[in-house]
Amino acid sequence: MAKQVIDMRSRPAFLHDFYGKTPGTKEYEVVKWLNGRVGSKEPEHFTRSKDIASFVQEIKASGISASVVVGRDTPSIKHSNDEINTLVKGHAELVGMGSVDPHRLGIKAAVQEVERAVKKLGMKGINVEPGFGSPPRNCDDPMLFPIYEACEGLGVPVSIMSGPTAPSLEMVNPAAVGHVARAFPNLSIICYHGFYPYVNEIIGVALRYENVVIVPDMYIFVPGGSLYVEAANGCMKNQILFGSSYPFRPMKQSIDDYRALGFKDDVIDSVMFGNAERVLKLAA
Repeated sequence: MAKQVIDMRSRPAFLHDFYGKTPGTKEYEVVKWLNGRVGSKEPEHFTRSKDIASFVQEIKASGISASVVVGRDTPSIKHSNDEINTLVKGHAELVGMGSVDPHRLGIKAAVQEVERAVKKLGMKGINVEPGFGSPPRNCDDPMLFPIYEACEGLGVPVSIMSGPTAPSLEMVNPAAVGHVARAFPNLSIICYHGFYPYVNEIIGVALRYENVVIVPDMYIFVPGGSLYVEAANGCMKNQILFGSSYPFRPMKQSIDDYRALGFKDDVIDSVMFGNAERVLKLAA
């Protein structure tokens, strides 16, 4: 059983309506619905994170050592890097992941923001969501290469958010991740949502490129998710990472459920803690 836990994907409900901030809204109902689809026993658990104190308290109560608060910069959802920095600042349990949108900022300004987020704000990585941009793009679009180059040079990972909630499954393309991994061999590439439903394909990419790591988060609990466990128990012990995807799944339940999925005894600590600690370069 894992001794420590790093949650690679977490956001408090109060951060945005998209996370269930406001009861009675369409967004609130969507959060409830998705919780039900991925096996949450308490579909409205996220109401507990009504403020930063409540959010941190739940993290502590769940036995999580550190939670990665992932910023977003898309046409529909935007958290500035300063906003994420303010949220995590002063809380040892919180780790900030910055975000940039080259469509909105332009390439030069996006690279400058990557450097500011990492050097000045202390972000541990940069999140991009090309499939949610305007226009949507695959992650191997040349427009994103300067961002990848900047992250590689700064020694921080890039995370790519993609999954079945993307506007088009054509943008959930694991082959594109392989192209990026080959072009930037020293860049750690975090694949949020495990590029579900293309589980076999993203595992195939990670088999070929060891700088690709997969965070299946809530999608490990849906049909086909057992393949992520099989991969970790095989040759990918160091490439599968835990994420609760809170508020779309409860923290503590997700930890307990991960531990019951069948990860080998010599694998579970790497999945729940060690791999994230290495990729994010966190102090023990």
